[in-house]
Amino acid sequence: MKAIKKLIQEKTRVDASELELSEKLVSLNRITKVVKGGKRLRFRALVVVGDSNGHVGFGLGKAKEVPEAIRKAGVRARKGLYKVTMSATTIPHEVLAKSGAAKVLLKPASPGTGVIAGGSIRAVLEAAGVKDVLSKSLGSSNPVNVVRATILALASLENPEAAVARRKAELEVREARSNG
Repeated sequence: MKAIKKLIQEKTRVDASELELSEKLVSLNRITKVVKGGKRLRFRALVVVGDSNGHVGFGLGKAKEVPEAIRKAGVRARKGLYKVTMSATTIPHEVLAKSGAAKVLLKPASPGTGVIAGGSIRAVLEAAGVKDVLSKSLGSSNPVNVVRATILALASLENPEAAVARRKAELEVREARSNG
């Protein structure tokens, strides 16, 4: 299976004001910039937001103080929400996504399995509301790239029935062109 690197279909805009979103801080880093007069300290926060009902987003925020960085990350996360296609409590099919050097493999699981995932992936899956899934983080363990790859994987999921209908329509169009 080949890793997905970018979304194939266009992202549909989700209005965050209508949803009850919960925030989860995934990572907080202290960043230093060396300048002529010494070192400049800043903080970088990675936040995941979701409504546990099929909507999830992430944001990065940088600021001189921790609370401000977390607030900025939350605002950015609410602006970039994705809709996640689910079948019951799991995902409809297996998917492999890549962001940077991080790869994330997600597999559907039977009911009652729970979320089998590590830190960053678990935060995204729980925010999205996926209850039963198996996952594996491959390559880099950088939290930012792992979160990006997980959200890319979730956003690229599609309903099998819809995919079959779309492919049949494409096939009919091709046949019409070749016959006409």
